[in-house]
Amino acid sequence: MKIEKLTENKIRIIMNIQDIEKNTNDIHTFFDNIMNSQNLFLDILQKAEKEVDFHTEGCKLLIEAFSTLEDVVAFTITKYSSTESNSINTGDVLNNSSKRKLIVKRKTNTPSLKNAVYELDNFDYFCDFCNSISKIENLNIDKLAKKIVLYNYQNKFFLIFKDINFKDKYINKIFNILSEFAKFQNFSTNFEYKLTEHATIYIKNNAISKGIQYLV
Repeated sequence: MKIEKLTENKIRIIMNIQDIEKNTNDIHTFFDNIMNSQNLFLDILQKAEKEVDFHTEGCKLLIEAFSTLEDVVAFTITKYSSTESNSINTGDVLNNSSKRKLIVKRKTNTPSLKNAVYELDNFDYFCDFCNSISKIENLNIDKLAKKIVLYNYQNKFFLIFKDINFKDKYINKIFNILSEFAKFQNFSTNFEYKLTEHATIYIKNNAISKGIQYLV
């Protein structure tokens, strides 16, 4: 098991099948049988506190889990203060109370439409994303969509996908990993027009493959 600190409020835990089965006995019921996995999450929080100084006392937690590569499962844990969590769907947030009862939401992030836009808080997140997917063997990211453009607008970055290829065998992996670093936004022609008119084009096309080439 590997614990990485992404930000002050977010960590990522990478586990292989053996890590999970050692704690739950049955990987197939890991997400469904919360009682069997509860102690595992509590152990993870204790290790995160010791290894990466990630303290969760008095915070609410959002735990998202998804498969990234073959036989690998990643967990993203985000902590929120009471004020911040007021604007979040409480069904998806865990109260880190004395009872320490955890609820896990299975995460799916593959777009259902041909076009998609993802918002990144800063350019470093884009670099981290490129670095993460650069480790996938035999990946041809340019086949993922006909056009992939990176914009800079109002101190944020927007990654636009046009004509997504849903037949690409890596599509679920790519968008699941991207969801660790970016927020999915509803695509609209009006928003695309706004970016075209007012945003700065950071990488005109093949943004991800160029990011891997020059930034990783």
